Amino acid sequence: MTESVEETRQLQLDFEKITRMHGQCVIPAAVQDSRTREVILIAYVNAIALRESIATRRAVFWSTSRNKLWRKGDEESGNGFVVDEIRVNCEQNSLVYLVTPCDGGICHTKDANGQNRNCYYRRIDFATGALEFI
Repeated sequence: MTESVEETRQLQLDFEKITRMHGQCVIPAAVQDSRTREVILIAYVNAIALRESIATRRAVFWSTSRNKLWRKGDEESGNGFVVDEIRVNCEQNSLVYLVTPCDGGICHTKDANGQNRNCYYRRIDFATGALEFI
């Protein structure tokens, strides 16, 4: 049985993702907890998702794998974000969403105790190149 990419200790970085996104007009958005400054995830945003996030103050992204709007927390996990602030970088080609997590969690993955965690729960072991759970 093969472990899912979310649970493996083997480093399997997806260097081809941007290439597969050909034709999708998106920019990356780092999502950060307003209170703790913890980086929760990196997502992609198109113009429609950005407008909806601003209008509703709920985090909306563009799912590059499903080719549709991703209203964080509305469809599956229930783990939505209230958008407190959106920052734009100097070249206006990436964003930082400062958010307040709501509805119970911040990621679809769970820790050993069944609790939600952020999307950055592993680090690279420099000696072995393997992933270790934090």
